Amino acid sequence: MGTRQASELLVHPHRYDPERFDAETRRLLRATIDWFESRGKRKLVADYHAKTFYQDFLDFVADEAIFSTFLTPARDAAGNPGRRWDTARVAAMSEILGFYGLSYWYAWQVTVLGLGPVWQSDNATARARAAQALEAGGVAAFGLSEKEHGADIYSSDLVLTPDGKGGYRANGSKYYIGNGNCARTVSVFGRIDGVEGPDQYVFFYADSEHPNYHVVKNVVPSQMYVAEFRLDDYPVSEEDILQTGEAAFSAALNTVNIGKFNLCFGGIGLSTHALYEAITHAHNRILYGAPVTNFPHVRTGFVDAYARLIAMKLFSDRAVDYFRSASPEDRRYLLYNPVTKMKVTTEAEKVVALLGDIVAAKGFEVEGYLPLAKTDVTGLPKLEGTVAVNLALIGKFMPAYLFDPREYPPVPTRTDAADDEFLFRQGPARGLGKIRFHDWRATYGRFAKVPNVARFTEQAEAFAELMRTAPPDADQQGDLDLTLAFGELFTLIVYGQLVLEQAEITGLDDDVLGAVFGVLIRDFSGLAVALHGKRGSADAQRTWAVSALRAPVVDVEAFERVWSQVVALSGAYAMKP
Repeated sequence: MGTRQASELLVHPHRYDPERFDAETRRLLRATIDWFESRGKRKLVADYHAKTFYQDFLDFVADEAIFSTFLTPARDAAGNPGRRWDTARVAAMSEILGFYGLSYWYAWQVTVLGLGPVWQSDNATARARAAQALEAGGVAAFGLSEKEHGADIYSSDLVLTPDGKGGYRANGSKYYIGNGNCARTVSVFGRIDGVEGPDQYVFFYADSEHPNYHVVKNVVPSQMYVAEFRLDDYPVSEEDILQTGEAAFSAALNTVNIGKFNLCFGGIGLSTHALYEAITHAHNRILYGAPVTNFPHVRTGFVDAYARLIAMKLFSDRAVDYFRSASPEDRRYLLYNPVTKMKVTTEAEKVVALLGDIVAAKGFEVEGYLPLAKTDVTGLPKLEGTVAVNLALIGKFMPAYLFDPREYPPVPTRTDAADDEFLFRQGPARGLGKIRFHDWRATYGRFAKVPNVARFTEQAEAFAELMRTAPPDADQQGDLDLTLAFGELFTLIVYGQLVLEQAEITGLDDDVLGAVFGVLIRDFSGLAVALHGKRGSADAQRTWAVSALRAPVVDVEAFERVWSQVVALSGAYAMKP
């Protein structure tokens, strides 16, 4: 039986001290919180609404060398023992920055992405250049997307033409490039003129201060600078080339594996801050002579939001361990990564929507954090490939996950001060169907005494049986609308497994765990109903959908105990004015 109260898992700025990290990491995480708190809420909110570029934040992280400390792999750290690529502390920083606003998180996030192709490169000169730029307080940008093609890396219109001297001239534009206005390290994806097939692809190093690099505009009405930039005869020498051919193609995808993982932690931080503000307001708001929180539907909404947020945190923290323990023989992280990008980010949307429904008009007031959260949270699932792209990727793992488990050594909690060097030598981005997973049934079986876990396990087993007896046929597999529905049902099983693993590690109390799986049961049933109504569903699949419906086990006393945890957060934290 778990006993740890779930609220202890949430960031609380007044008592934040991550003892799991080394002293310098703790100092920098704490310094980041203190910087935001000293600025205060009025400044935070005013800058957001005024769309003020966050130069003061970039100056702070430069002064503290935060980006260079957290985002320089050990091999490029020139012997500095504090510099390493440590996914656990990258995640912690992502959560803190998301807590104070996705604009600040975004500057960090796109720096992570911009560095991905550089740290994967064998070009020692380029790596040294990037490390020096970081040390000088610079940021990075990921020059992949284009206005007409988005992130379709098969169709780049940025072209490198040989200059006859062993180098190239680059011409073309990139669109939706965070930090593209000020990054000294810009990893730009393009193609070589006159070359066909995979050999045409190239990643190269550019600098926003070069005279042939032209910033066109900020394409979003925001604090964030999300640039359109244009290269006009930009000179590219051999020393600027990061990857060519298939390696460049893989570098793009592998960078997404490394960097877009942080989407989930940005959403967790944002949702946590929104929860503090919402419960404090609602519990102190008197309507008809009683606190708003006396209404049953309000309590239900808060418990639902709390359970969803705790599940987000549990899944994402456990996924960190699989990232840090990855190897050529263990690539399970490649499933957990799109789940964080798709599932955790859409859960953040649900949490903030629930809180917005509860606080109603308060969620639109100019001095609150909730209006920021409500506006920005919708961007998270759309910052990489949309939900559909990630669901399609998740579906590739389904047969091996459900039906062909293998034995792995236990993956421990990974908060040690190690350099996650494998992330920059992931290799070719293929072979996903060959990846195997540990037995999900064993994990679920260890929690069979928790009634809602047992009931959700029934639904998971039912889904596995459906995939044995009536999976999508050849024609249905061409119907993306239908296959995405199957993918969402499958995702819940993967999600629940890592939630349970982290609940076991943290000793999470069973009341909250029961609430979490109550949510998953309802979500699974809702998705089954959606499958039933799809135009392309077969009769056997519709029959299955009805048979898979379940209701959570009702435990009134357990609900009240979870509610007591939520209401205890009223007044627990408010950002300094």
